[in-house]
Amino acid sequence: MLVACLVALVLTVAASLVFGVRSIDPAEVWQALFAPDLADADQAVVVQLRIPRTVIGLTAGVALGLAGTLIQGVTRNPIADPGLLGINAGASLAVVLGISVLGLTQPLAYIWFAFAGAAVAAALVFWIGRSEPVRLALVGAALTAFLTPLIALVLLRDTEAFNQYRFWAVGSLTGRGLETIQSLWPFLVVGAVLAIALAHRLNLLALGDDVAAALGQRVGVTRGLAALALVLLCGTATALAGPIALVGLVVPHAARRLVGSDYRWIVPVSLVLGPIMLLAADVVGRVIVPNSELEAGVVAAFLGAPVLVAIARSRKVAGL
Repeated sequence: MLVACLVALVLTVAASLVFGVRSIDPAEVWQALFAPDLADADQAVVVQLRIPRTVIGLTAGVALGLAGTLIQGVTRNPIADPGLLGINAGASLAVVLGISVLGLTQPLAYIWFAFAGAAVAAALVFWIGRSEPVRLALVGAALTAFLTPLIALVLLRDTEAFNQYRFWAVGSLTGRGLETIQSLWPFLVVGAVLAIALAHRLNLLALGDDVAAALGQRVGVTRGLAALALVLLCGTATALAGPIALVGLVVPHAARRLVGSDYRWIVPVSLVLGPIMLLAADVVGRVIVPNSELEAGVVAAFLGAPVLVAIARSRKVAGL
């Protein structure tokens, strides 16, 4: 199943490079990858636009898939995603303040504010929540409810900040260059390594804190390391692509359907499914509207909403 997911990822990457508002022959894409001629308009589009867009989709998708899996494993909440813990709200407030107060206009300038805001929000939620699943969810919801009006207040008073913020907040893979990846990839690598290393510990957490402790696991240490991984992964994804909703919710459930409830398999499969879903949403957004595009965040929310409804209506959710 993991091999099948990897094949699907390769096909999705190929689709991301080939399909778009501008139709490009696959032979031109191949030429652009290995011997680019930027004087050729089609190859220039591939090199300058589609390759950065695809790489950002891969990076943000990996981060979102792993972050959603960790959040659901740590909180034992089947509808948990990065937005649940107030991470999106923290990143959004930091971006709004950076744009409004400091006058930032370039994505490479305010991605660090997004990363810092996501990190502070996640750290605050885990500190107040004391690593208790129900308390974490409640604190995250309270933080989101507190920060959202503050964001609206700043945006209503500053039209320029609103115009800059709305392009980031909708969740998009466009408008960012490869230099953003060069700045943030170390955070993704460390977060991904931590998530993979914690996979077997999440199996014990799924049995409950008391059982996990009785079997020799230091529950507080596990949740602390998971919190660090979440800060790194959610901060990277939100800084790169904006607050994209529902990818972190849908991917872990899809992984459980494919490989069962063992987190040693759920984590690597989610690592692959995350970029598949995000890139697929981006490709659909490019071709669904003639001569125009829908942002990846909009399409991902459209695809993920029925899954959320199905989870809410289900009498039996796969074991966390």
